[in-house]
Parts: sequence; structure tokens; C-alpha cells
Amino acid sequence: MSGLNAITLHEAADLLARGACSSEELVRSVLGAIEQRDGTVGAYTWLNPEQAIEQARAADAARRGGHGGPLAGLPLAVKEVLNVRGQPCTCGSKILKGYLSPYDATAIARLREQGMIFLGRVNMDEFAMGSSTENSALQTTRNPWDPTRVPGGSSGGSAAAVAADEALAALGTDTGGSIRQPASFCGCVGLKPSYGRVSRYGLTAYASSLDQIGPLTKDVRDAALLLGAMAGADPRDSSSVRQPVPDYTAALQADLKGMKLGLPREYFIGGLDPEVESAVRAAVDRCRRLGAEVVEVSLPHTSHAIATYYIIACAEASANLARFDGVRYGARVEGADPIEMYGRTRAAGFGPEVKRRIILGTYVLSSGYYDAYYLRAQKVRTLVRRDFEEAFRGVDALLTPVAPTPAYRIGEKNEDPLQMYLGDIFTVPANLAGLCGLSVPCGWTKSGLPIGLQILGPAFREENILRVGHAYEQSAPELKRRYAPASRTPNTEH
Repeated sequence: MSGLNAITLHEAADLLARGACSSEELVRSVLGAIEQRDGTVGAYTWLNPEQAIEQARAADAARRGGHGGPLAGLPLAVKEVLNVRGQPCTCGSKILKGYLSPYDATAIARLREQGMIFLGRVNMDEFAMGSSTENSALQTTRNPWDPTRVPGGSSGGSAAAVAADEALAALGTDTGGSIRQPASFCGCVGLKPSYGRVSRYGLTAYASSLDQIGPLTKDVRDAALLLGAMAGADPRDSSSVRQPVPDYTAALQADLKGMKLGLPREYFIGGLDPEVESAVRAAVDRCRRLGAEVVEVSLPHTSHAIATYYIIACAEASANLARFDGVRYGARVEGADPIEMYGRTRAAGFGPEVKRRIILGTYVLSSGYYDAYYLRAQKVRTLVRRDFEEAFRGVDALLTPVAPTPAYRIGEKNEDPLQMYLGDIFTVPANLAGLCGLSVPCGWTKSGLPIGLQILGPAFREENILRVGHAYEQSAPELKRRYAPASRTPNTEH
């Protein structure tokens, strides 16, 4: 059957359950799209078609024998920062070239138990440090809607694969917006769960107090399905929280009656692209028509979030990436003594952005600067969290833009990292506060680029944001566009 690569996970599950298609047909359709399109998009860094087809045949045999749940036999793309047994986990870096993971991350293990097929690895900014996927040491990933533009980052490969129908869904990670921003740039759904909702065991850490694993999908129902399969406490991750995992699909309703939504005044600021603001405000009006009450709220410490985030994230990266030293695994560049070997290995293995953040993180943790930077940033983080706690006393969720602009051109911000950092202004506060967030498509620019609406909810109330996202999505079918391979050739100047 052709066109199976363009359907959602729940549509595919229904076809499999009715015997209208096989898992093998599903996988072959996705592989066919990858073969046709990925030369332009560049989402995948590793693929094993034979293994995927073999797993699909096994899933079909199990289904004929009366075994297998709703996710069994469905293919999934995985960001190359999550460990999948027997597959590469380079984190987009030269320093882990050739490394094969000996184990499954907990999130992967739980999806494997459901019978999902891990089709391949998708590209990312090196060690998840970036907002455009241009920092990958492996290749350049391009936005499917305009190959001259970035797909966002750091989960740019995940978002691009889903948007180009090269995957039914994908897993990504979000440290400061790395699921939500690429979902917005590529026109798909991206869910960042609350901190502690999904185990981080097996996720190669960037910033341990901020990282979270989540899905990128074609609709909100798929995001709910995948979250439900991955969520829950894990004894191997002390930061995972023992909270009941609800049936997220049961929270999906057609209207928003009885819900109260907040509009943070600090998220509608100078520098916000007019087309982005117009699309987001139109989405807010639609939520009103769906029955929600919308009120203005204030998050007064939002302006301090970027500085706070980059101090804390870089400090944690400095500590987490110390393990990549050429001794136990990954690349090694020999030296006259261990110190020289460490220095040569890290100099050759890490890219410029990773080095920049390690240096910054080491600086703010150093003697004489710890109190002035790191300790102060932790205090401001508390103030950001309290802003959200106060806002959520009166509302069920918040509506904001995801990013100040649509996808920008490849190479446009490479010479000024600060401009790229400032693009995270609407996403990093949720990570600092440990909240859940959802990006759903809410419009298109005149030039045909997607725009995303961000829905933020209290910690461990993913059902709130999924309900809002689903009701909005179902009320706006005209915003859904069928992807067709771009006729324009990629800009190869960068």
C-alpha cells in the first residue's frame, strides 16, 4: 500500500488491527520515502532496513498469533542521543564516532516491550547543544518545507523526519526547547513532558536537571499514546517521580469548556515576528470559541530566563561531558602522557559550540565565580518557578508562541551565537521550572513556513496541555498541509 508513510501512529495501529495492512508494508513505505527524500532533508544518520523489515515480519507473525498491543509493529525514528541496543549513539559528535550502544534506555526498553520497531537514528546538534542542528558533526539537516532553512534543534532530525513523512513519529529530547522549537519550525507536534515524568536512564546527559525525553508526532493523539507508553518511575533514575500515569488519550476532548487559559504578557514582546504573533493570537481566539476562558497573566522573571538557563545548562554540561576523555570509549588521540591525551582527544572530538559551552560552564563553576554566577542563577531559577506556580493557581494552561520567528536560513545565525541563544526565550522557562509543554502547528507564513503554538501546563498535568492541543488541532483541519518534496534545490553555500 502506498502513502502509508504519511499516516499517524493511531491510524496505522487501526489498519494493523483490522488487517488492512501489514507492519512490513508500513515499514517498506517509510523506507521508500527515506530513499526518495532524505538526500535532500538529511534527517537520518543511520539506517538498517534489513533489520527493520525482519522486525516487522516478526510483529506480523505475532499479530497473526493473537499477540501484540496497539503499538506493536509500528516504526519509530530515534534521536541519536538515546541509547538503543546495538545501534550507534554518537550524539552528533566526532568524539563518539563508531560507538555502538550495549543497552537500551528505559524509554526505549518500554517501547520495545510494546513491540515498536526502531527504524533508525536521526540527526541532532552535537550533544544536544544548539537550536538549528547545524552543530552536528555528521551532516546538515534541512527543513522539509524549505531546504534553505534550518529544521530547528537540537532535535532537528526528529522533526524533519516526521514533517517529511520519513517517519510516523520520532523521539527527541528537550533541555531548553529542543523538542518544541523544531516541531514549530517543521510543522509537527512536539511534547516536552514534566521533569521526572519519563526516565532519563540511557539518555546521554547534556544538563541533568533540565533534560527530558519526549515524542515528535503528526498529531496530538500520537503524542499522548507515546507518552503513556514511556512514562513512569524508574529505579535506575533517581530524578524520575513516583506519580500515577493517567490514560492520556482519555483526556482528549473536542472542546475546551470549563478550562481557563492564561496569556503571559511577557511572551508578546518587541522582536516577535508579526506573522508569528498574528497566528498565535488567532489560535488564542479559536480556543475562546472552543469554550475556554482566556485571561492575561504575568511571569515577571521571564527576561532573566535565558541568562539563567545558559549558566546552569553549561555548568552541568561541563561536568557531564568530562567523561568523554578518550580513556574508556569513543575516540582517542594519543599523547605523551594522560593529560596531553585528554587535551588532544577533546580538542579533536568536540565541535566549537560544545567547547564554548564547556568553557563557559567551567568558568561559572570556578573558584571566585561560583557565587556570582551559578549560585545566583539557581536563585533566579527559583523565582522563575514561583512565577509559574502563581500563574497556575488561576489557570489550567498557558498559551504562548514557541519561537520569536519562523525557521531561519542555514548559516544565518552561525556568526552570532547570542542571537541563536535569544531564540530560546519562550521555551527555556518551562525547563527551568520543570513544567510540561506542547507545540502544535497554528499557521503558516506567506512564504510557506510553519508556525507553532506553545501550550504550557503545571508539572505532571500533561493531560491539560494535551486536551488543549487536541481540541485546537481538531478544530483547525485547514491548517494541516500534506507534505510534497520541495522543488527547490538545497542551498549548498553553507
